[in-house]
Amino acid sequence: MYEENIKQYHDAKRIAAKRVFGQGNKGNTYVRSQDLPSNGEINEEIAKLANFYEGSNVSKQLFQMRVTALDIMQSLETFNPRLIGSVSTGRIKKGSDIDIHLFVNHIEELENHLNALAWHFDKNEVMINRSGRYIEYTHMYIEKQYPIELSVYPTNDIRVRTRSSTDGKPIIRVSADRLLQILMDEHAEQWQHYLLTET
Repeated sequence: MYEENIKQYHDAKRIAAKRVFGQGNKGNTYVRSQDLPSNGEINEEIAKLANFYEGSNVSKQLFQMRVTALDIMQSLETFNPRLIGSVSTGRIKKGSDIDIHLFVNHIEELENHLNALAWHFDKNEVMINRSGRYIEYTHMYIEKQYPIELSVYPTNDIRVRTRSSTDGKPIIRVSADRLLQILMDEHAEQWQHYLLTET
């Protein structure tokens, strides 16, 4: 996941198992999921690799990504944006993107808003299994200083706390106000410099 920028834990486990166990056996080796590391264990190791290889750059990049996320969220405030994932938790690595949940019942409203902002976006539909039921959601991708992924949910889903694929706990969704507080608390010196220079 770190070296090849594989996004999904399931894909990374499948590829790793095939590389480790599939050699010389035509790839037919059956590997039980309980024999593989958990998503949380993988996440821990990725954080260690990022810290080892990227060191102090991680802190600088995290600050820049959080400022970018705040700017995006403020521009999309009508859609109740919530930051999730590595930028919210602080566990970024090279290739990390900014993941934001948006809530709107009519996707056209969001598309019109993005067009009014002159933000180019790509869109695709993603099937997600929710309690044994597959539901189609829209994902939008915007290229800024860092890649942005917008996951679009119905307005009422803001009350639904889905579970993290990393640790199985409810996903922590960070509002723009909370992100601003994180910037002031965790990046105080950088934030003050940014306010003075906007760089």
